[in-house]
Amino acid sequence: MAFADYQNEIYLAGLHGVTPRLPMTCAELEPLAQAAMPPSVRSYVVGGAGDEFTQRANVTAFEQWGLVPRMLVGARERDLSVDLFGMRLSSPLFMAPVGVIGLCAQDGHGDLATARAAARTGVPMIASTLTVDPMEQVAAEFGDTPGFFQLYTPTDRELAESLVHRAEKAGFKGIVVTLDTWITGWRPRDLAVSNFPQLRGHCLANYTSDPVFRSRLAKSPEEDPAAAVMRWAQTFGNPLTWDDLPWLRSMTDLPLILKGICHPDDARRARDAGVDGVYCSNHGGRQANGGLPALHCLPGVVEAAGDLPVLFDSGIRSGADIVKALALGATAVGIGRPYAYGLALDGTDGIVHVLRSLLAEADLLMAVDGYPTLADLTPDTLRRVR
Repeated sequence: MAFADYQNEIYLAGLHGVTPRLPMTCAELEPLAQAAMPPSVRSYVVGGAGDEFTQRANVTAFEQWGLVPRMLVGARERDLSVDLFGMRLSSPLFMAPVGVIGLCAQDGHGDLATARAAARTGVPMIASTLTVDPMEQVAAEFGDTPGFFQLYTPTDRELAESLVHRAEKAGFKGIVVTLDTWITGWRPRDLAVSNFPQLRGHCLANYTSDPVFRSRLAKSPEEDPAAAVMRWAQTFGNPLTWDDLPWLRSMTDLPLILKGICHPDDARRARDAGVDGVYCSNHGGRQANGGLPALHCLPGVVEAAGDLPVLFDSGIRSGADIVKALALGATAVGIGRPYAYGLALDGTDGIVHVLRSLLAEADLLMAVDGYPTLADLTPDTLRRVR
């Protein structure tokens, strides 16, 4: 079934008086989702660093590019499939790690809901280290869709190795190491409500269920949750250096992807160090303000990465954004806030709606503008609008 068929389902349902339960665009989803979230979750999901200039710039950067239509190419059939780390995926879309996605669901189990959406759509999920439910339970919901595990590397190397080995055993297909979050950026929205979810004991299931982490505690997390949170806070932040990369590489035979790469020199150094992929992202503008939009960094990272796949996120809000990121060289494109909004409003069904809407728009755009395959999307297909 073509991704574009989602619009036919909607139009045919309309003949029977049935309209979509959720809006069709992220801009319409956002205020509804904000209203559905408690203030502490809302500030964490919606907010960014500083005055949120970089967060806004991530989104508006896509407006600076336009896709040039090509006619008479017979784009009746489109192929959006992609090869990634030896796997054939039906589309280049994935769900980026969101550390409080578990709290976005009305039942408080958003990690499981997201994994179920991955199973239903074939869109992979990168599960965060910071989950409400242990990674093993999340991975059990993936079905035939591959999932990836995102690692916030703790200062305790034995704990890091335990987390990675658990991810291997649970069936995750790759390890995504986030590099830009060993310390929390300046986030005024969270500061205004004095809220940091993990310090309140939320989304720490991968730690409290880990035998190495538990061995570091005088009492079990169930007996003394405050001590477990304190231990987590002391362990979480590890400012990795290039000297740590051989150790990270030695931990696993799974594909190793470095997240947060925005400079070509870093991409080259990562490639030379033997990683399997680089992930161009500025954390959606949540960690550092005043920087370049991630999209502006993408072409340089792609060139420097050589034959390595380049994952990308930050600012994706539409199917058109997905197509533009692919044309600028991304191998796969991730979304964060849009699926969090769908989850907040309608659980797994809400995420599925968001994913299918994005893929339908991307598929239809490629059809109308005459690009039947992802290989047809190159930098030459784009022009600067401003």
